[in-house]
Amino acid sequence: MEKRDIPIVVLSDIHLATYGCHATQLVAYLKSINPKMLILNGDIIDGWAFSKKYFPNSHMAVLSEFFKMMKNGTEIIYITGNHDEFLRKYSDLTMGNLFLTDKYLVEIDGKKTWFFHGDIFDHTTKGGAKIIAKIGGIGYDWLILFNRAINFLLESVGQKKISLSKKIKNSVKNAVKFIADFEEKAIALAIENKYDYVVCGHIHQPADRIVTNEKGTVHYLNSGDWIENLSYLEYQKGKWELLYFDETKFEKPEIESNDITVNVEELIHPPIFAAFVGAKI
Repeated sequence: MEKRDIPIVVLSDIHLATYGCHATQLVAYLKSINPKMLILNGDIIDGWAFSKKYFPNSHMAVLSEFFKMMKNGTEIIYITGNHDEFLRKYSDLTMGNLFLTDKYLVEIDGKKTWFFHGDIFDHTTKGGAKIIAKIGGIGYDWLILFNRAINFLLESVGQKKISLSKKIKNSVKNAVKFIADFEEKAIALAIENKYDYVVCGHIHQPADRIVTNEKGTVHYLNSGDWIENLSYLEYQKGKWELLYFDETKFEKPEIESNDITVNVEELIHPPIFAAFVGAKI
């Protein structure tokens, strides 16, 4: 398959090192594109999952594709999220074509654009509530694994797949309110600071809408996730597009089936990145 040249691609909430990550599908997408800039908008590697030492070859293959892109000239902007916050001690570090930061402010075709993960609006990622959130994250990961087993059975009898986590979120008022509050805060702050676009992740809720209030207008975008939605953003010809992975449109990548055990924090440590991109830090 010939790779598509794309000016900008945005991915977020991949959650490598968790059972719910659709790494093989992501590898298939990454092998199909040649982006000038790739923005990784947080929670790429799940630091909360380190204790499980789960990092199969498909997850390693995702990192490998990132490294290949950097070597081939793609500029990668890695914006840290709450699950990969261990990288925040290296914020504003540049190594070759990799730039590590907490937020990214840039003008694209004359439009002021603000990229950030979004956990700054989430009180559950701080203090004592963070411990509860981590426990919830483990439960969520197991729910996704259980959901996969159910979907395998459903597909084997010709039934459509379901998303248990989406059903739970949609049925719980607090979850719905949290998503609405998050979007309202991001939108209000972006308009107040006169940004044309605000691009987030964090809530695993893909979005593409233009919002106007009494102070102005902003285009709100959320790249979603690679746990439930397998969604991403592409920018070309002056337009943003929210897309969803469709396996019928991509070649299935060849990935070794055996798992490997790695220390992910050592893998992602800047000297290792530097070795891949040929940079000195």
